Amino acid sequence: IVAVPVALLMIGGEFDLSAGAMIGSSGLLLGYLATFQDMNIWPAIAIVLLFGLAIGFVNGLVVIRTNLPSFIVTLATFFVLQGVNAALTLKLTGTTAIQEIDSATGFESARRFFASELTQYDFKVKVLWWIGLTLVGAWLLAKSRFGNWIYSAGGDPVAARNVGVPVVRTKIALFMMTSGVAALMGIITALELRSIQAKEGIGLEFIFIICAVVGGCLLTGGYGSVIGTFFGAAMLGMVQLGIIFAEWDSNWTFTFQGAILFAAVMLNTIIRSRAQKAR
Repeated sequence: IVAVPVALLMIGGEFDLSAGAMIGSSGLLLGYLATFQDMNIWPAIAIVLLFGLAIGFVNGLVVIRTNLPSFIVTLATFFVLQGVNAALTLKLTGTTAIQEIDSATGFESARRFFASELTQYDFKVKVLWWIGLTLVGAWLLAKSRFGNWIYSAGGDPVAARNVGVPVVRTKIALFMMTSGVAALMGIITALELRSIQAKEGIGLEFIFIICAVVGGCLLTGGYGSVIGTFFGAAMLGMVQLGIIFAEWDSNWTFTFQGAILFAAVMLNTIIRSRAQKAR
């Protein structure tokens, strides 16, 4: 799910390494509002989504105003969120998790909407969120003016600005989309598990980037595909399931993910090099 906006952000020429920690932060905020503040789950969800958008806005604004690499800015955000997640959760609960989120008013209706399972077919509703966000992202890139702005901002921001593309607004919007969808993923995770760990989502930021790169997104920006990212995520998922079904040590998952990333980067480089020579 989060790989979709991460791909859009990479096409726009930026990175967000705080997306994984944002999942945990959002789930913990939802758990805090629902269990410690006795808030109805639906207003709590709205607050969490606004929180995600706000973090994305701050990330984008800092990147634009300081001209620092987004890699550094969002890495700093990652460490801030990770520390806050662990410290505040431990202070509030005495442990590193918030439990009994299902005791909140409105929990069941929210869970049905965001994280239920069709038990007859063993189908999870979050798959529909994944497909839906992929279709929206693909439409944005292919059919909307905003999609053209994304490619232009990532390919050559100076030239894009000279022809009237709102590069600043485009990049800030992409950061907000990424953090907002990460917040959505935190909500889905908390509702699905009925609890949330302080370390939830840590490390997934690299998986999101791998999905985008395997799907054809360049690390330099200006090129990529949401549909390709969809299949990249599906490929990584199949590799992970294959290792489980083969009863291998799960640690081999990281080895295969690294190998797939390296192969994808090399293949993208070779294809683009040959395409440029052909011109």
